Amino acid sequence: MYGKRGTGALAAVALAGAALLLAGCSAPEDNSKKGGGGADIAQRPKGSDPFWVNPEGNAAEQLATYARAGRKDDAEQIRKIAEQPTGEWIGPENPEAEARGYTEAAEKADRTALLVLYNIPHRDCGQFSQGGAADGDAYRAWIDGVTKGIGDRNTTVVLEPDALLHIVDGCTPDEFHEERYDLLKGAIAKLGALKNTKVYLDAGNAGWGHPDQIFQPLQRAGVDRADGFAVNVSNFYTTRDSIAYGKQLSAKVGDKHFVIDTSRNGNGPYTAGKADENWCNPPGRALGETPSTKTADPLVDAYVWVKRPGESDGTCKGGPKAGEWWSDYALKLARASK
Repeated sequence: MYGKRGTGALAAVALAGAALLLAGCSAPEDNSKKGGGGADIAQRPKGSDPFWVNPEGNAAEQLATYARAGRKDDAEQIRKIAEQPTGEWIGPENPEAEARGYTEAAEKADRTALLVLYNIPHRDCGQFSQGGAADGDAYRAWIDGVTKGIGDRNTTVVLEPDALLHIVDGCTPDEFHEERYDLLKGAIAKLGALKNTKVYLDAGNAGWGHPDQIFQPLQRAGVDRADGFAVNVSNFYTTRDSIAYGKQLSAKVGDKHFVIDTSRNGNGPYTAGKADENWCNPPGRALGETPSTKTADPLVDAYVWVKRPGESDGTCKGGPKAGEWWSDYALKLARASK
């Protein structure tokens, strides 16, 4: 289909969040911390990249594992991922605790937390990342937990990858459409009311269709109250094509700004396989531009790594479950990058 499919990382996120919480979410005063096994992971320069680097993420742990094994070249390749800020996907069970843990850790490091909210009911149409909240009330309670956890700390939120695309492409049954619009509008209102939180609603990618197909759904979902929208989440379209797509869409929704997921778009999209499977763990891809607020267009607020490079899109092409770390794929992404 047209959507990204497999954008979720919830299979692994709950464990990662729990590990961070158990660690006390602490960051030392010099804004750096040794990752697992002694891998030095520092924050990026705040002037160009204000987002928090998790020093205990999967890539940092892999770096340390390679270093202990004497695999210096592999360790340096994985460092390309480990030293960049990536989105923290909030799990379904403890949204308040996880959101608080990540945002407190980011605050201690004098950075902004990047959170991804992906728990809409009937998520992913029963595909690799199926699931989500049990119903609308459960989702509203989950959003309430997230907002309480964030509080007044600096946070950027990417809201519900694929939720609108799956309305437009017919993947989500008609009887759920009105509720979904209401849930997204409510989430934007609650998150947007927070003092230091920016909200970007997912709006697809340059390869799925045309902006004419999604600008009205964006409006119905309340994008006017959001800070903007996000494009290319968990996908591979080039930054140039993503800017063109985003600018076309922006012109239709009040010149809203947008962010671009550049985590794996260094070589553009994969086109040699089956068209409906090219989104899932495609070979020959590369890391894209590193996260930054210094972008090629004034409408683009930031390049962000929403998808965490090295985590699987799903059980395709030999990959593990969606969201699980896949070291071989991570190495290939890193080696193919400049």
